[in-house]
Amino acid sequence: MDKKMNQQENQPHKRRVRYKGTHPRSYKEKYKELNPEKYGDTIEKVIQKGGTPAGMHISICVNEILEFLNIQPGQKGLDCTLGYGGHTQAMMKCLNGEGHMYALDVDPIESVKTKKRLEEKGFGEEILTIRQMNFADIDQIAEEVGPFDFILADLGVSSMQIDNPERGFSYKFEGPLDLRLNPEKGISAAERLRHIDEEELCGMLVENSDEPYAEEIAHAVVTSFKRGKAVDTTTKLRQLIEDTLEFLPEKERKDAVKKSCARTFQALRIDVNSEFEVLYSLLEKLPYALAPGGRVAILTFHSGEDRLVKKSFKRGQKEGLYSEICEEVIRPSAEECIRNSRAKSTKMRWAIRA
Repeated sequence: MDKKMNQQENQPHKRRVRYKGTHPRSYKEKYKELNPEKYGDTIEKVIQKGGTPAGMHISICVNEILEFLNIQPGQKGLDCTLGYGGHTQAMMKCLNGEGHMYALDVDPIESVKTKKRLEEKGFGEEILTIRQMNFADIDQIAEEVGPFDFILADLGVSSMQIDNPERGFSYKFEGPLDLRLNPEKGISAAERLRHIDEEELCGMLVENSDEPYAEEIAHAVVTSFKRGKAVDTTTKLRQLIEDTLEFLPEKERKDAVKKSCARTFQALRIDVNSEFEVLYSLLEKLPYALAPGGRVAILTFHSGEDRLVKKSFKRGQKEGLYSEICEEVIRPSAEECIRNSRAKSTKMRWAIRA
């Protein structure tokens, strides 16, 4: 006993990381935001300032989604993109304990956290079934459990993925250049860049994000690898883009670099996760996963996605698969965009199964 007490006394006291203001820069220092159940006041302050607390995701267009889906107790629903679980929870509340909700997610890290979080809020397996699978395989779960009365697909990357530097989704934080939604499958963005040629990379940047400086950035990346300098971290890619756009007038450069970084990271993320191919598969199988009169809502976050959804819904209506589709895209309210800056690029489209 005395020996144990002496060991404890000899151990240096470890001070907790000081919380630097209401919104510290370092991800690991944001321990209050990462523990919303303990620091509710801090969470609310961050949200009121238009920010998204670290490790959290603020669901977008919740009211618009619920108004359209018109969920009734006893129905069967599917959330194709579980994420933080905000949309899923809102839809389950509409079921009022009757019916069942299914949810899919490819991310093995966040889906486990979300399942635990929802269970603690009273949404257990009696009302919710979560599957770690890609929504491209929507036909498999529809065949297993029957067609759905309502389906939601939020195609955006969750904030907790973007904000975690270890996932490599953002040029704003130092981390490995990974960008995979499921880090257990496929290759990272860094590995993709290692083996890509200049022409293919240029095409990727144009097709996936309409990058105006695609040729210059592609040339710089490939040249860097040829010289033995790997572009394998988020900051290395950001610095390379900054150096590449050095020729721009100084007053334009800062904004241009910021936008090119965002577009380049988007293009890489779309590529390593095969996002367009996955979306094609979802849209093709979607009508057959819906019950007659079933409703589907899809949230998109860039023009490429929105074009695919719009064309698919129009084609489905023409072929008699959908009885009705939205004529005008639905956007978040101005109030929501002020409260959540990540909502600004969101577009919602819907369709009703014939």
